[in-house]
Amino acid sequence: MVTAVHTEPSHADPAAGARAVAETVTDPELPMLTLADLGVLRAVEASGSGGVIVTITPTYSGCPALAEMRSDLHRRLVGAGYTEVEVRIVLDPPWTTDWISEAGRRKLAEHGIAPPGTAPVSGRGPVPLTLGPPRRHARCPRCDSSDTEELSEFSATACKALRRCRTCFEPFEHMKEI
Repeated sequence: MVTAVHTEPSHADPAAGARAVAETVTDPELPMLTLADLGVLRAVEASGSGGVIVTITPTYSGCPALAEMRSDLHRRLVGAGYTEVEVRIVLDPPWTTDWISEAGRRKLAEHGIAPPGTAPVSGRGPVPLTLGPPRRHARCPRCDSSDTEELSEFSATACKALRRCRTCFEPFEHMKEI
């Protein structure tokens, strides 16, 4: 869904007006979420030359939707009257599902996608190696049962798994914790 925003660039605070526009841009793979809901939109600031700089962190460095996100942000801001728009990609700190807003989690569940739980703790430095498949638990977004099983590690996108509820027998997607 595309939401039309008719915002004139604010000469008093161009970053605030640009932020309002940028917050309406939706994720190309999860169109029920805005980039702000997803936590991908990190900052919007005025540049020294009167333009705006938007900073985003993709869900992972190989995210195939990244080019579309950049393009959508640029197009929406130029459409709102901002003539100089720069979209920067920042990979550090890496995005985590913990950055998804409560509104984003609610929207996922409303669309039949189980929101992620708390992301595993990861620090800097060596990554501990654990053997065996990760144990993920997800509640059914339709009946709220915790008796679910994973059918596939991947679903329509790499960031989602395909699960089935053993109570209502409905399949559903689960956004994996990252």
